[in-house]
Amino acid sequence: MNLTNCTRATEFIVVGLPSAQGMENMIFACVLLLYFLCLMGNGLIIVMVIMDHHLRKPMYLFLSNLSFIDMGHTTTFIPKLLINYLSANNSICFYCCMAQLYFYFFFGVTEFFIITLISLDRYLAICHPLRYATIMTSAVCLKLAIAAWFGGFFSIVCQVAMIANLPYCTSNVINHFYCDVGPVLKIAGGAIHVIEALGFLVTVVVVMSSLLFTLISYLFIICTILRMPSNTRQQRAFSTCASHLIVVCILYGSVFFVYLRPTVKNSSFNVIKSVSWLNTIVAPVLNPFIYTIRNNEVKEAVWKVLRKKPPAFPKI
Repeated sequence: MNLTNCTRATEFIVVGLPSAQGMENMIFACVLLLYFLCLMGNGLIIVMVIMDHHLRKPMYLFLSNLSFIDMGHTTTFIPKLLINYLSANNSICFYCCMAQLYFYFFFGVTEFFIITLISLDRYLAICHPLRYATIMTSAVCLKLAIAAWFGGFFSIVCQVAMIANLPYCTSNVINHFYCDVGPVLKIAGGAIHVIEALGFLVTVVVVMSSLLFTLISYLFIICTILRMPSNTRQQRAFSTCASHLIVVCILYGSVFFVYLRPTVKNSSFNVIKSVSWLNTIVAPVLNPFIYTIRNNEVKEAVWKVLRKKPPAFPKI
C-alpha cells in the first residue's frame, strides 16, 4: 500500500475493556468506584501534607508527589473510559489520543523516579539517621522532585512526536482501553523499528535502573533492621518494608510484562489489557493506603482534621 498518499486518520476507535454480555453496568460501577478511591485516598494525602506542618518532611513531600502522579495517571484515561461506557461511543480524536498517550507515560515515568526517591529517603532515614537531616534538606528534596518531573517530561516526548507523525491508513481501531504505545504502533504504517527500539531503551534504562536502585536501598534497609536490638521495632520496620515492596512488585512486574517486549506487530493485547490494570488502577489505589496505613504521623493528622470543630458563625 502506498503510504505517501495516505489520508491521516482523524480519530481512533478504542475497543475498551473485555466484558461479558450484560456485565457492562457492573464493570462501569467497579471502574467508577476504583477511580473514586484513587482520588479520595491520594487527595487526602495531598491535603494532609498541605494542612499539617508536622508532615512537611522529605518523605511526605515525595509521597504527595506520588499521590498527585497517581491522580493524574488515572485521570488521563478513566474519565474517557467512563464516558465511552455511558455514550457507547468509543471514538477519540487523533490529537486527543496522542495527548492521552503522552500524559499517561509522562506520569508513569515520573512515578518510577519518585518511587526511587522514596526508597532513597527511607534508606537515609533508617541507615544514616544522624546524617539524614543534613543530607535531605528542603532545598535538596525540592531539586530532586523537580528533576524527577523533568525526567518524566523529556524521556517520552521524542517517542510520542515520532508516533504522531506516522501514517495510519490500514486501520483506526486500537485494541485497548486507552491509547497505549503498543496498540497504536500495531495499526501504524511506515517504519516503526526506531520507535520500538527507543521505547524499549527507555523502559530498560528508566524502569530497570529504578528497580535496581529501589531493591538495593531496601536490601540495605533490611540489613540495618536486622541489627536493631528491639524485636518490636524490627517487626514494625519489616512490616512496613514488606508492604512497600508489594507495591513495587505489582507496579514493576506489570510494566515488565506489558512494555519489555522487542516488537508489537505480532503481540496479542487481550492478556496485556488485563495485566495493565495492575499498574494503571490497582497500584494507584493501593499506594496511599500502603504508604500510610502504618504511619502514625499521617493517622494523627487525619484525626486532627476530623476532630476539628467547624467554625461558629454568628446568629443573625
